[in-house]
Amino acid sequence: QVQLVESGGGLVQAGGSLRLSCAASGRILSMDAVGWFRQAPGKEREFVAVIDWSGTDYVDSVKGRFTISRDNAKNTVFLQMNSLKVEDTAVYYCTIHKKGSGSYFREKSYDYWGQGTQVTVSS
Repeated sequence: QVQLVESGGGLVQAGGSLRLSCAASGRILSMDAVGWFRQAPGKEREFVAVIDWSGTDYVDSVKGRFTISRDNAKNTVFLQMNSLKVEDTAVYYCTIHKKGSGSYFREKSYDYWGQGTQVTVSS
């Protein structure tokens, strides 16, 4: 059984930093493309970042501020978030891309989701 567990969320002031972790069991993440999505109150879940065998990609709003990486020895994917803004407030989820399902930017292209971790950025 595949399980993803996110951690590292919390309350931070604007301009601050957080590092989110996504630890997997039942699956070797180095074999997968792994994404981060987020969902703000009253909004749809949106793509944030993805890492695969060739590199990384980000939604425009976080480019230059967020960095996705992985530690294969720990079977964990990270999301380093710097220069946080109030509009980054959301529940953040990690997820595994379904091979052959196409776009990294669509929620439906992913399978296996964690429970999410809350990130709150205050002004």
